[in-house]
Amino acid sequence: MAESPSDRIEQALARIEAAAAARAYATARLATRHAKLRARIGDAVTSLDALIARESASVEAD
Repeated sequence: MAESPSDRIEQALARIEAAAAARAYATARLATRHAKLRARIGDAVTSLDALIARESASVEAD
């Protein structure tokens, strides 16, 4: 038996909702990864700043 137009519409809506949910999950996952990377980069920059400050102080003391 052929599907009715309303059945096809319901199936299309289900596919759209599934795609939207997958995209929302991917976006949230990417945002989480981005936040973690920003924190790691921030820590690295802080460490580099401290190293540069120590080296500058050492050179000035000599």
